[in-house]
Amino acid sequence: MTGLLQRLSVWMKAPEDEHLEFKEARKQFGLEDLIRYCCAMANEQGGHIIMGVTDRRPRKVVGSAAFQDLQRTKLTLVETLRLRVEVLEIPHPDGRVLVFEVPGRPMGLPIQHRGAYWMRSGESVVPMTPDQLKRIFDEAQPDFSAKICPRLGFNDLDPAAIQVFRSRWAKRSGRDDLLELSAEQLLEDANLMLGEGVTYAALVLLGTGEALVRHLAHAEVIFEYRADESSIEYQQRKEYRQGFLLYHDDLWLTINARNEVFSYREGLFRRDILAFEEEAVREAILNAVSHRDYRFQGSTFVRQTRARIEIDSPGGFPPGVTAENILFKQSPRNRRLAEALARCGLVERSGQGADRMFATAIRGGKLPPDFSGSDENQVGVVLHGTVQDEAFIAFLDRLAEEKQRTFRVRDLFVLDAVHRGRPVPEALRDHVSDLLAIGALERVGRQNLVLAKRFYVLKGQPGEYTRRRGLDRETRKELLAQHVQGSGESGTPFEELAQVLPGSSRNELKVLLRELRAGGRIHTRGTRRTARWYSGPEAEGLE
Repeated sequence: MTGLLQRLSVWMKAPEDEHLEFKEARKQFGLEDLIRYCCAMANEQGGHIIMGVTDRRPRKVVGSAAFQDLQRTKLTLVETLRLRVEVLEIPHPDGRVLVFEVPGRPMGLPIQHRGAYWMRSGESVVPMTPDQLKRIFDEAQPDFSAKICPRLGFNDLDPAAIQVFRSRWAKRSGRDDLLELSAEQLLEDANLMLGEGVTYAALVLLGTGEALVRHLAHAEVIFEYRADESSIEYQQRKEYRQGFLLYHDDLWLTINARNEVFSYREGLFRRDILAFEEEAVREAILNAVSHRDYRFQGSTFVRQTRARIEIDSPGGFPPGVTAENILFKQSPRNRRLAEALARCGLVERSGQGADRMFATAIRGGKLPPDFSGSDENQVGVVLHGTVQDEAFIAFLDRLAEEKQRTFRVRDLFVLDAVHRGRPVPEALRDHVSDLLAIGALERVGRQNLVLAKRFYVLKGQPGEYTRRRGLDRETRKELLAQHVQGSGESGTPFEELAQVLPGSSRNELKVLLRELRAGGRIHTRGTRRTARWYSGPEAEGLE
């Protein structure tokens, strides 16, 4: 039992997401609602539904009287969903807690109930959209890159590309024996050639131009440069229709030839920042090549201007990946191709390279990669080349040097969100406390965050810091006390006090009023809606 209580404690501290749901359910909870939630959670690869616990942090156990006949409930869930949902009953000191352990759905098979495939949407469950269903059904598709390409032979592979693959794999793995293998054995060991023939992965990476034209012409990558984003005509165009290992360096060199340098001065030192960092550009191109859907016709396009690079590849995101969760989800579509690129040291086998793209952009003071132009037919990413804020770069550099640490990409994502006034994603809330501890962030009230004061000093805008932090606690209390005093014998209703501090929540106002009352400066008369605040020490208790 001690182990269950410890697990419950861990769950209660974790953020709520598609894999973890809390319901108070003090007296009851509808069986139909439970079935839909289990269905939606199974479609999100499983998780836990916990009843008898408040859903807002800091959470507390309130106890639940729902589903007294647990065996009957389990049987109903199994018969309805065809999934074995386990139920744990935890006799917590503060009340009965139920934990429903929901398994993930089978690969490529969404779970339905009453004719709908349910999914989570905030606090609710809603039917899945057609594109989300398509992603799940696509999971059942075999790895295209691992298939044998009909009528493709070893002679259709470029010896120069095979040599690049050999040397990179040997260097990456530290295996000198790879340098002595025959080309056929090398590719068989890498699963690029099988007994039946040559795979599409080998064609994409190592194929000759003629072989690509005959067997997979749409695997080409087309580069275009325009000096002006609004220009229809391009100033340069290159078509790469051969094995990827033969042109990936040339593509970067072509982009870098027009790569502008941004310089800024910090004190006595000057720092140069490229509009487009090599690491981020290569990762974006690798993503397009290794994760595109080769069953879709259409080329991969790389379009460069002075201020941005757009990369579009056919087919939507791999199953389970969206523009919103790409930083946290990995799901390689072409596993055989990804494995070969990993052997070359070009990609991490399990990753998508999004981490590096985001980290490079944020460290350079640029907008993060933008995947919002993607849909079920294509993945589009924009890399921004314009530095947005020099002070933010200096702020990150000084913090890293002083604290002797390298910021993880998720730390950078949080800092960037606060810098741009965006909400911190729920999945990253746990990183906030560490950034507060090292002085990178400051908390304003219970919910709001701002960058540390030193950032605004570096930016030459200390007044902006004061505006963002708002009035300090004592100043806000003084404003409330003065307003109450000015109301005289008529007193002040709570709604009027809310107008004095429009940026404060109702709970924050109540806390400030309690402190003023405890100090004998104000008191209240009446209850609830009729309550009014008066100046003086005759306190009677806050309603």
